[in-house]
Amino acid sequence: MYYKENSIIYHNGTFMHPEKASGNLYSQALHYGNGVFEGIRAYKTKFGTKIFKATEHYERLKYGAEVMGIPFNHTIEELVNITYQLLEKNNLQDAYIRPILTTGSNMSLLTSDESVLTIQCWEWGKYMGDKLLKVKTSRFERPNPKSCFVEAKVTGHYTNSILSTNEAKNAGYDEALLLDMNGNVAECSGANVFMEKNGKLYTPKRGHIMAGITRSTIIEICKEEGFSVEEKHFTLAELKQADSAFFTGTAAEVVGLKSLDDYHFPLSWEASLGYKLMKLYQKEVLCERSKKLSEAV
Repeated sequence: MYYKENSIIYHNGTFMHPEKASGNLYSQALHYGNGVFEGIRAYKTKFGTKIFKATEHYERLKYGAEVMGIPFNHTIEELVNITYQLLEKNNLQDAYIRPILTTGSNMSLLTSDESVLTIQCWEWGKYMGDKLLKVKTSRFERPNPKSCFVEAKVTGHYTNSILSTNEAKNAGYDEALLLDMNGNVAECSGANVFMEKNGKLYTPKRGHIMAGITRSTIIEICKEEGFSVEEKHFTLAELKQADSAFFTGTAAEVVGLKSLDDYHFPLSWEASLGYKLMKLYQKEVLCERSKKLSEAV
C-alpha cells in the first residue's frame, strides 16, 4: 500500500527504493519512542503540484526535534526542496508525505547525538473517509502537558492514539474522542475537534492538544469568511448539546460527526458551518479560494 516497485524515498541523505533502506535495531526511536514526524499533503492544483503549508510542517518537525534534543541537520528550505524532488521522482501530485526523524544508538535515557531523516510519500485518500463519523468517548485521556511536550509530534506519544482507536473500533465506532486531565474535550485520536452551537464555532484551547496546522487553517478561514469562532475549554456535556461537530487534520482534512456515544448531532451536515468549511478548505489547498477579505478591502 505504501510503496510500489518503482517507489522512491529519501533516506539518510540519499534517494532510494524503500527496500534498500536499513533501520537501526538500537535506535532510541525503536526502543523508547524518541523520534519526531510530520504528516503533510501535496495537491494537484492549476499551478502545478503544491505542498500545503510545507514550511509550517517542517518548522513543527524542527520544534519537535529541539524539545526532544534530537539533532536537526537540515534547513527548512532544504527539506521543502527535497520533498518536491521526492514527489517528482515518484510521479505524484496528490500525495501524503511522511517525514520522520529517528534517533541513533543509545540505550541510556539521554537523547542520542545521532539522527536519521527519512521522507516517504504515497497516494492516500482522506484518512477518516467521507462519511459522517460515529464517535466514542475514550476511557484514555490526552497526555498531561506536564508530562511531555504535547504539541510535538513525538512517535511515542501515538501509543495513546492507538489505544483509543482500538477501543473505539472494537466497540463498533469509527473514531475516538479523548478528554484532557481536567475532563475537558481535547481531540480525537489523530485530529482536532470543532463544535457548532447557535451559529458559532468552538474549538479547544491550546495547551492540552496538538495544535494542528489544519486547525489553524480553519480558524484563519473562519476569520476571513466572517464565521464566529472561539478557542475555549468545553466539557463533554457541552459537546453533547452542540448542533454539529467536525474533526480537522492533515490526513483527515475536514470530516463531520454523525454521533458521539448515544448523542446524535441534530443539525444536518449540509446545513452546518463544518460543511461550508470543508468546501472552503478544499478550495484553499487547491489554490482556488477567492481573495481574502483583508486583500479585497
